[in-house]
Amino acid sequence: MTEAEKDALLDAVRTFVNDEVLPAAQAAGDSTAFPENVVNGMRKLGLFGTFVPAEFGGLGLDMQTHAKVMEEIARGWISMAGVLNPHHLCCKLMMQSGSREQKESLLPRMASGEYRCAFSLTEPHTGSDVQAITTSASRAEDGSWVLTGRKRWITNGLAARFIFALVKTDPDAKPAHRGMTCFIIEKEPWAMTGNGRFAGVAIGENIDKMGDRGVETTDLVLDGYRCSGDRILGAEAEGLGKGFTQMIAAMETGRVGASALCVGVAQRCFEVAVDYARKRHTFGKPIAEHQAVQFKLAEMATSIRAARLLTQDAARMKDEGRRADLEAGMAKLFATETARKVAQDSFDIHGANGYAKDHEIERLLRDALSLVSAEGPAEIQKLIIGRAVTA
Repeated sequence: MTEAEKDALLDAVRTFVNDEVLPAAQAAGDSTAFPENVVNGMRKLGLFGTFVPAEFGGLGLDMQTHAKVMEEIARGWISMAGVLNPHHLCCKLMMQSGSREQKESLLPRMASGEYRCAFSLTEPHTGSDVQAITTSASRAEDGSWVLTGRKRWITNGLAARFIFALVKTDPDAKPAHRGMTCFIIEKEPWAMTGNGRFAGVAIGENIDKMGDRGVETTDLVLDGYRCSGDRILGAEAEGLGKGFTQMIAAMETGRVGASALCVGVAQRCFEVAVDYARKRHTFGKPIAEHQAVQFKLAEMATSIRAARLLTQDAARMKDEGRRADLEAGMAKLFATETARKVAQDSFDIHGANGYAKDHEIERLLRDALSLVSAEGPAEIQKLIIGRAVTA
């Protein structure tokens, strides 16, 4: 894609966000109704396959442009960015580790958004301690695999056709991660309980969340779910026991995307703060002319720019084919704190009005908090950064 084509895409995304996403987000309020029309709009723009190569039906974007697209979508509605970001993680997994047959059969439909996907590591008893997972897969007499266990905090879990899930295939492996495999679990979209060939897979809970309510986040219950070895990422011969390495590597890309989401939410919080400060009058003038408010806005604008530059730096590293665990960790750490603080500052500028449902900042503050643990909380980012700088 040429630079002119990238600019045209970004302009189209920005127009789509302003005309369709922002109005839909505010109209939705606390509703959990799925905004199918907005998701279809993202499909038409090709946003489910942003960095998927053109040969597989994607846009073939570089990571820097991808991050700009994700920032813009998150500026409109974090939930719509939430529809895309885990799906992109699965696309990256398939691109990095899928067999040729898996890529040819699944990736074009993933890129088009026909097949939506979800990414699953977490379980009810374990989050960042991935090696403590207990969901398991054992081989049946007919050579198939039987999966049993429960996963949690799966964005897109109900709507997804495929869930890329990490399970234990060798409980005795030392170290534990060498006994973990990524299975591509097929299910019926929007069905709480699977039947027929989807028997043994169910959505145990659609989690009622504080914010980010426009996209579902679920549990996944596996109770004797059967699949063949070709549903192992990379196929059984190449993918068995490689799941931990595959999924953790993909999360580096996920952290770049999550950082962009944080920047987008922060940007929107800043925009509504400036708009309100210009319209709200106290002591005979707009509060935007009061030095205390100007100082707060200055700090907000500076933090957003810094977070954006950190995100673009990590994206550039990925585009150059270099490891970016340090840079992506720094971007996610700073961008998350920026989103949280800018949202709070914007809320403060609104005063008591910010607590009212008809002001956008009420939703934005709740949505910003959903980003705190996305792709690992601050403590995990600090561990990644600390280990990198002391290595």
